[in-house]
Amino acid sequence: MSVISDECASLITDYSSLIIDFDHSLKKNMLKNYFKTAIRILWKNKTYSLLNILGLALGIACSLLIFLWVQNEHRIDAFHKNSNQLYSIFEKQFYDGKTEATYSTPGVMADELKRVLPGVQYASGYAKTNTNTFQANGKIIKEAGNYAGADFFKMFSYQLLQGDEQTALNTTTGIAISNKMAKDFFGEAVNAMGETIRFQNQKDLKVTAVFENLPGTASDKFDYIINWDTFLEDHSWAKDWGNNGPSTFIMLRADEDAAKINTQLKHFLDNYNKDQSNGFRIECGLQRFDEMYLHSDFKNGEPAGGRIEYVHLFSIVALFILLIACINFMNLTTARSANRAKEIGVRKVTGAVRISIISQFIGEAIIITFLSAVLALLIVSFALPPFNNFTGKQIQLPLHDVSFWSSLLAVITVTGFISGSYPALLLSSFNPIRVLKGTIKFSNSSTLFRKGLVVFQFALSAIFIIATIIISKQSDYIQTKNLGYNRENLLYITLEGELPEKYNLFKTEAAKVPGVKFITRVSDAPTDINASTGGVQWTGKDPNLNVQFAAVSVGYDFAKTMDVKMLRGHDYSQSFSSDTTGYILNEAAVKKIGYKDPEAKPLTLWGNKGTIIGVMQDFHFNSLHVAIKPMILHFAEHDDGGVALVRIKAGKTKQALAGLQTVCKNINPNFPFTYQFSDEAYSKLYKSEQIVGKLSDLFAILAIFISCLGLLGLSIFTAQQRIKEIGIRKILGAGVGSLFILQSKEFLKLVIIACLIASPIAWYAMNKWLLNYEYRIAVAWWMFAMPALIATSISLITVSFQAIKAAIANPMKSLRTE
Repeated sequence: MSVISDECASLITDYSSLIIDFDHSLKKNMLKNYFKTAIRILWKNKTYSLLNILGLALGIACSLLIFLWVQNEHRIDAFHKNSNQLYSIFEKQFYDGKTEATYSTPGVMADELKRVLPGVQYASGYAKTNTNTFQANGKIIKEAGNYAGADFFKMFSYQLLQGDEQTALNTTTGIAISNKMAKDFFGEAVNAMGETIRFQNQKDLKVTAVFENLPGTASDKFDYIINWDTFLEDHSWAKDWGNNGPSTFIMLRADEDAAKINTQLKHFLDNYNKDQSNGFRIECGLQRFDEMYLHSDFKNGEPAGGRIEYVHLFSIVALFILLIACINFMNLTTARSANRAKEIGVRKVTGAVRISIISQFIGEAIIITFLSAVLALLIVSFALPPFNNFTGKQIQLPLHDVSFWSSLLAVITVTGFISGSYPALLLSSFNPIRVLKGTIKFSNSSTLFRKGLVVFQFALSAIFIIATIIISKQSDYIQTKNLGYNRENLLYITLEGELPEKYNLFKTEAAKVPGVKFITRVSDAPTDINASTGGVQWTGKDPNLNVQFAAVSVGYDFAKTMDVKMLRGHDYSQSFSSDTTGYILNEAAVKKIGYKDPEAKPLTLWGNKGTIIGVMQDFHFNSLHVAIKPMILHFAEHDDGGVALVRIKAGKTKQALAGLQTVCKNINPNFPFTYQFSDEAYSKLYKSEQIVGKLSDLFAILAIFISCLGLLGLSIFTAQQRIKEIGIRKILGAGVGSLFILQSKEFLKLVIIACLIASPIAWYAMNKWLLNYEYRIAVAWWMFAMPALIATSISLITVSFQAIKAAIANPMKSLRTE
């Protein structure tokens, strides 16, 4: 004890009884004492405690929110009890040197598969979900629904509240409706059975079943299902094996091998689709139904990605944000090491072994993590409603799920262990004699490790910022890119009910409405043109070549209404009524056909001979993920269905909508007036990207904020370690500015190093992400320089408070022990 100063000896005397009692009780009831000690220390150091708990709570809350989202994504369509037997058919199409895949199949495929393949127990066609108009009990309501085969409710686990799955879809006059739809029209589900409901003001259907409203984990939302034979009656084209459109779902027998069925399916269409040739060939494949939602993208004709990529991305983000929070905890706890050094020194001198000290600090970290988790749960509970509203989810905290609590407990334990491990190992390694003499020295390796943690934190933060900038710029590019047509002040009105038959009257009356500039019709809205055909012939075509063209029927003044530039020839116009048998091509179609001077050249579509009357500039009618495809327009002013395109004068939207509503009500009284603006429809194509962009913004802000908490802790720690050095420098004449630079430059170096590490990683990852778009931004140098500037500025602001505080402190206070 002779080496210990009188002051240290006095300190030992004061602490000895406390430490001995603590060690004794620790052996008896370790957890109880950890809790008491942790609470006492938390209360004594309120600022550090708040920073620690807040940083961890934000990290846990963010990770928990992402975990709930990821869990929900994996549960989509997984609730069907026969999931391991349910499959979707997809087609691999080989043509024009390409291999593409689609879920579109012939409308008559389901029944044939069930008839021909013994391993198929049930099969059903399934059309695209549409919104249609129903009438009953004096009410007219639009409901979203679909057509499906008689086996549909036998295959899928949609609970029937009324009716029998064996007979729910057995007749062409029957309809199964949701509980919501039943309440909309009849008040209660039981009241709906056997009632008549009018569909599209064309036919009466009898309610044969009522099913429970679909759960939030169903990928496709519908409120009614109509018998499949009705679909085939209403859409005769679907009976042709050469036409695709609907989906086909099958359920295998319990003992059937999916690989065997997949082999049998490969060339199934060879005996049915006579359009196949050397230039166009189709193979079929199987995909688990519950995998379609996350794996809907194809590469070389096989499922290869989709939303699962975002699931993987955000899972990694959740892990990294939790790691950043743990590093923040380590740095803040290490910053307090000087305050607790003498406590540890006294404990060691009085006999405490290192393992008990390590256990104490890890125990304290777990308790702090537990408190942070409680705060995180509160944060998540308040964040879930806006999060659900933004993502379109119905996620709830699974408070009654034992597995959730066990998982959260595991996260608390692991996070607490990781967060507390380094401070525990560091503080327990202190030499008690040196500590009690007041000299705490840290090895170069421990100093380097702490700096490495800061670099790691800010590298991740910089990656998040870079990703956010690039995603934001790509999103802006998508929203502002010239699509080849003017999507502003352009709206779609579905031609249904009386409108197709009375289209001339509707067009004439609509043209008189103040604010309406042009009007035309088209078979599909410009953002929903998916139909394609290989039935195109031209002079000099290679007989073995099959090219798929988007085929669109349009009315008069299509190009004028769309505001698409005509490069050659002219649009369909009543001034050129004799040209209604001609065709208009886009630039991509002309390039594919190879005509150098296409105007007046012969072209045949589906056996209908004509000439090319015009060439229009390419415009985007699909997502920017894909290149513009060849397109052929053919004239059909009076085709059934489709949509009316209405160009409204700028600033006249409200006036025009009121007038159009009046026109539609007068001509089509049994249908509600519905419309959609082109720019809104276009935005829906990129809903996933918009969600990813907003979440990336949030994660980048959180990552920076938590990282700055850790940087603040390290700056406090460094200031404490250099307090005497700063005092000496001040006595020797150093000014506040020079002392501020002295303390700040070290941290700025760390942040710059972090940005240099982050840049190539972010460049690689974001370039890979941008490859998903056929049309994308170019990655510029400033997208990496700006995050570096942001991170540097924020870090400088973070450390400046502590640096200035240390620089202006009275040097005599720091040197008084010497």
